[in-house]
Amino acid sequence: MTTEAKFDYVIVGGGSAGATLAARLSEDSTIKVCLLEAGGGGNHLLIRAPAGVVGMLPGYGKISNWCYQTVPQPGLNGRRGYQPRGKALGGSSAINAMLYVRGHRDDYDEWANLGCDGWSWEDCLPYFRRAENNERGADGFHGADGPLQVSDQKSPRPITRAFVEAAKQLQHRETEDFNTGDNEGVGLYQVTQFHDRAKNGERCSAAAAYLFPVMAGRSNLTIVTGAHATRILFDGKRATGIEYRTGKTTSRVAATKEVILSGGTFNSPQLLQLSGVGRAADIQRHGIKMVHELPGVGQNLQDHLDFILAYKTRDTDNFGIGAAGTGRLLKSIMQWRRDGTGMIATPFAEGAGFLKTDPSLSRPDIQLHFVISIVDDHARKLHMGYGFSCHVCALRPHSRGEVFLESADPMAAPGIDPRFLSDPRDLDTTIKGAKMTRAILEAPAMATYRHKELFGTTGNMADAEWEKHIRARADTIYHPVGTCKMGTDDMAVVDPQLKVHGIEGLRVVDASVMPTLIGGNTNAPTIMIAERAADMIRGTAHSALAAQ
Repeated sequence: MTTEAKFDYVIVGGGSAGATLAARLSEDSTIKVCLLEAGGGGNHLLIRAPAGVVGMLPGYGKISNWCYQTVPQPGLNGRRGYQPRGKALGGSSAINAMLYVRGHRDDYDEWANLGCDGWSWEDCLPYFRRAENNERGADGFHGADGPLQVSDQKSPRPITRAFVEAAKQLQHRETEDFNTGDNEGVGLYQVTQFHDRAKNGERCSAAAAYLFPVMAGRSNLTIVTGAHATRILFDGKRATGIEYRTGKTTSRVAATKEVILSGGTFNSPQLLQLSGVGRAADIQRHGIKMVHELPGVGQNLQDHLDFILAYKTRDTDNFGIGAAGTGRLLKSIMQWRRDGTGMIATPFAEGAGFLKTDPSLSRPDIQLHFVISIVDDHARKLHMGYGFSCHVCALRPHSRGEVFLESADPMAAPGIDPRFLSDPRDLDTTIKGAKMTRAILEAPAMATYRHKELFGTTGNMADAEWEKHIRARADTIYHPVGTCKMGTDDMAVVDPQLKVHGIEGLRVVDASVMPTLIGGNTNAPTIMIAERAADMIRGTAHSALAAQ
């Protein structure tokens, strides 16, 4: 075992939250920060080129991707779900669709109503603005001076414009900005993508935004990649450091102020359980010594279950497998390298929709992602030719799952059980959403692009037939949250300051602290959480310093 190094703060996980937090805390040159990331450096070409996601998301070769699986899901005909997670600095923001989405204002007000003081929409909005460098400039909802580059799409395809027009033909309103607190409507997503001259068109992961510009010049920031945390070190019920492995070497790093877990919704509860914090029944059966009983660890897992409709098209101005598109793709690579535009700059999920399945609802309950290619089983099943897809998900699922230890081996994947469709209300919403989505894809504006429906859905299917399709093909759209939820109830893992209940010197800062799943993509909210946590931590440190 290597000699133990000492820092003020040790952060486990260099994803969206960890990268943000490490950069913000190390702005103070008197504070020593250590960031441990199990994956790689997060700056290779497949990450920087937005279209490179097709080489990472399906999991071939596990490039920057943990490629987790769920346990068999009874609600999905016993299938195992696929759970890609980023394995690099930047975390899942290095392999996602780059969509910049905050959710609805009521999502955050609901957090506050659940006992999370300081987490209402009005409380969170300044931190969204602080993070953001929006291409459109600053206003009451957006910032223009933050590290996170937020852009309009560089080269949205004509087929995506047709999708928006099709939705408008069915009386859905067009929305220019989905991030003002009211996100109802259809339009084009903004994306976390560079819009400056030097890196125009490149992906702006959390690491590219926060870490890469500063890491070489900050002697008080130590980043260790390939460092897999194996357990939290304790002195009684105070966290004092982290034990981790790099290759075959086991090392320890001490935290004189705090250990901060930013491993994400799957790995933060796993590390707590491996370290003896959680439900005794989950931990002791693996021969792990209990440190603190905390029944909510790993519970309350929520995720957006996604259902896809897809069509073949004769249009080749999108992503597909064919000679015409291949030649165009090669030209697009040169165009992207030259000026950051073209098809290589696409997020794939270009078209957005936040819709209500019932007009009486106070906020949208389904989300659409219109994609300029055929997506089948996370792009793991390929189809010759060209096509388009539209994803639909129920935004506020009632089903709840868990993350648990499969074994005491810290290098093993966590057990993941989302219990998809265990609450029948989620199926009802998904069926309604699928019908609405198909109606948009069948609207007149899409007639030029439609050639053949791919999966056998029809406009007059009964709900029982829709259910068969959903149970046979639905899976995650990659938004797991909630397994270390914040709050003050018996199942809360952290308090509203993100401190672990019953443990000193330990916080969790990532999407796992969300008590309920927000109505949208989770990357921007996770970065916001880390921005807010940085202020909380610095405030605590300043108060302690003033008292000395």
